[in-house]
Amino acid sequence: MNLKDWIGRTETVDDIVTAMPYAALSATLDREPARPKPGTPLPALWHWLYFLPLHRQSEIGPDGHARRGGFLPPVALPRRMWAGSQLQFHRPLRVGDSVTRVSTIQSVDEKSGRSGALVFVKVRHEFRANGEKDVALTELHDIVYREAAKPADVAPAPRPVPGASAWEKKWVPDEVLLFRYSALTFNGHRIHYDRRYVTQVEGYPGLIVHGPLIATLLVDLLRWQLPEARVAKFEFRALRPIFDTRAFFVCGEPQPDGRTFHLWARDHEGWLAMDATALAEPTPP
Repeated sequence: MNLKDWIGRTETVDDIVTAMPYAALSATLDREPARPKPGTPLPALWHWLYFLPLHRQSEIGPDGHARRGGFLPPVALPRRMWAGSQLQFHRPLRVGDSVTRVSTIQSVDEKSGRSGALVFVKVRHEFRANGEKDVALTELHDIVYREAAKPADVAPAPRPVPGASAWEKKWVPDEVLLFRYSALTFNGHRIHYDRRYVTQVEGYPGLIVHGPLIATLLVDLLRWQLPEARVAKFEFRALRPIFDTRAFFVCGEPQPDGRTFHLWARDHEGWLAMDATALAEPTPP
């Protein structure tokens, strides 16, 4: 089977931006959980609360994801991770909007690394609200598939953090936080909530904090510091997993232009776990 045959495949999903997921994520991030009024702008990255994968129970594979095939290519490698995303927020999505997401497989690349075979899949998502022709949000989503862990595997060398940060917030990723985010995003991947599976089958030392959750916490740090700003662009790369066994930190540093912000996550050992950049603009009157 040639995985590149999946390049160009598309999928269209419709959803409505409702108030309940917004309020539930607010509560999960320790913000006021009031249900927002219609017309309230959706914070950056909170579109991940919608367009959820609704696979039948009989379609679920042993890792909690849907069995391979369908829209995404049927990669045989067992470990799957969200490696990063690049997003452009052309105009805000709002509570009450009827939104269409058109997803396209943009590329499929098979490579070999220190740990064996790798497959990188890039998916392009375009979001349009209320039947408009113009795109409100563009997202490029990077997925990486890897072989199962082997005893002889050598972990990649960790990267140091950029240095001192202007902003910093500590998070303690306990089972409840991870469960709530999994529930909000209808994410059945067992690495986030099934300790026996993640340690005995996939060989990790603890539950893995969702990459999208860490990215959301980075943007949330920016929102605390600049509540009136609007994120126009955001991109992140997941570099090192964070586990629920220790606290971690989200950090930020404004750049000289006053519009660009370097954001990163630091694990308990002080290593760089996620690297991100945000471009923020003043909220129009």
